[in-house]
Amino acid sequence: MANSTENRSIIRDIALAPEGHLKIDWVNAHMPVLNKIREQFEKEQPFKGLKVAIALHLEAKTAYLAKVVQAGGADVTICGSNPLSTQDDVCAALVEDGITVFAKYNPDPAEYKELMIKTLETEPDLIIDDGGDLVTILHSERKDLAKNVRGGAEETTTGILRLKALEKEGQLQFPMVAVNDAYCKHLFDNRYGTGQSVWDGINRTTNLVVAGKTVVVVGYGWCGKGVALRAKGLGANVIVTEIDAIKAVEAYMDGFAVMPMIEAAKLGDFFVTVTGNRDVIRGEHYKVMKDGAILSNAGHFDVEVNKPELEALSVSKRTVRRNIEEYTLQDGRKFYILAEGRLVNLAAGDGHPAEIMDMTFALQAVSLKYVNDNYKQIGSKVVNVPYELDEQVARFKLAALGFGIDALTDEQKNYLDSWTEH
Repeated sequence: MANSTENRSIIRDIALAPEGHLKIDWVNAHMPVLNKIREQFEKEQPFKGLKVAIALHLEAKTAYLAKVVQAGGADVTICGSNPLSTQDDVCAALVEDGITVFAKYNPDPAEYKELMIKTLETEPDLIIDDGGDLVTILHSERKDLAKNVRGGAEETTTGILRLKALEKEGQLQFPMVAVNDAYCKHLFDNRYGTGQSVWDGINRTTNLVVAGKTVVVVGYGWCGKGVALRAKGLGANVIVTEIDAIKAVEAYMDGFAVMPMIEAAKLGDFFVTVTGNRDVIRGEHYKVMKDGAILSNAGHFDVEVNKPELEALSVSKRTVRRNIEEYTLQDGRKFYILAEGRLVNLAAGDGHPAEIMDMTFALQAVSLKYVNDNYKQIGSKVVNVPYELDEQVARFKLAALGFGIDALTDEQKNYLDSWTEH
């Protein structure tokens, strides 16, 4: 007999669960920090009697985070934050584990939105968001579903930008923790995680060599730094485009060429956008690009590469490989967009390595507990992850690696705290 979770869930096929369980078991074995937090949650039950709604890229690592939150006593409901990153077998496995799931791979836009709304119709007490999608719905067409929300945690740069815009306008209804801004998030996840997973997605999708090619990295934030570093390691010639003069100088001193996009567009073989903004590759750039240019995005939404303007310049479009669309222009040049311009590392790959997401999702878990414990004092604003939680995750990681670090002596502490003993 199907359990109540299965009856409520909307997924592709429950029969896919065995493969999903194997994927979750694999990441479980490589996420020691999250396992440590799970042990604490099982003892303390910080979410007992509460409903938690999660919107994240729904694959194995995310699934394990959901199970850790569930272990803390929560009734968990989860949906995907990108239609092409949802893995149907993982969804089925979660349903068998008692988590309500509203997600399918590649639903049409209307169904994708409806699955998010169904997640919120559980009237959650806490949320974990990715890109601000749940928060946006709760502050627009479904304000009625926000009444129980104590607060939540946000995963991405894009989501935090949306949250801060809401806060600035005085419309934010509950506290949100900016997990993306934590040191253990942007130093490791955004840099090393994005750097590796983006090239994993590009390489497995195109099956083309990177060495000797010219890679244009659009944006030199933490994600852009990782993408550029890994491109260099693969033997590429790397160009960085930026709007921030300080970041541009940093890219130059890191050994990369720096120029405006209109100049880089003439030279690139591979393009990777990582800005969180829209139209950073657009019509004027297509007009000067080389035949065979490959365009991909590692920002949250599929608006960084302007597809409508490319379609307007094209005479034909076809799918030439899975996750590769070929656009043929009137002059015969062909350009290729990977994963429909969505997150290439998740839509065309498996996302960040498990060991990286171990730290990020540990931050999500402890931040959710923090906001639940302190939501009345915090008020309706965006707050950073407390440093002691950030450091706790790093210490758990060091312990898992078998490393130790030094501690200050009392004399050293006194020296640092004094203005006379120097």
